[in-house]
Amino acid sequence: MNAINKADFADITLGQLLDGLAAAPEAPLVFLYEGQPVKAGYHVTEVKAGAFSALDCGANPEAWSEMFVQLWDIDEDGRNHMPAGKFSALIRKVSDHVRLDPAAKLTFEVSDGNRAMALYCASLPRLADGRFEVALAARPSSCKPRDRWLVEKAAAGSCCGQAASTSKCCS
Repeated sequence: MNAINKADFADITLGQLLDGLAAAPEAPLVFLYEGQPVKAGYHVTEVKAGAFSALDCGANPEAWSEMFVQLWDIDEDGRNHMPAGKFSALIRKVSDHVRLDPAAKLTFEVSDGNRAMALYCASLPRLADGRFEVALAARPSSCKPRDRWLVEKAAAGSCCGQAASTSKCCS
C-alpha cells in the first residue's frame, strides 16, 4: 500500500469516488482499514443517503448531505475482491431507488459481523499494482466552530491570506 497521509482523508464525495473508479472498472476494489485490507468476499450490505440539519456546539445551524456505504468484512466462497465497475454498478442500482447526491459526504460503516460497526472516512481511490485501494480512517468527532476557527487562523497566517497586504510573497 502506498503511504497515506491525513490530508488524503478530506471527506471525499460519492462523485469523487465513482469518478476515480471509472479509470479502471475491471480493477479489484480493495478497502483498507485498521492496517488491513477487507476480505476478498466483502459485501456492500446497505447504501443510505440522508440530508441532515443540526445545531453545533456554538449554536450555529449546520446542514449537509451524507451517504453511508455499509461493508460487511467477510470472506466466503473463495471470491476475489469486487471489481470497481461492479461497485459502481451497485451504486447506480441504488440510485434507481434512492436519490443520491454526487456531492454528498461519503462515510463507510464497516463490521465483520462480530465487532460493532465503526464509521470511517475515505481517501480518494489509488490505482496500485493493478487494483484500486481506498484507505479508510476512523471518523473522529470534531467541534465545528473550532474547526472553522483553525481554518481561518491558517488562512490569515498564510502569505496569501489577510496578511498579504504587508507581504511581498503574493506579488
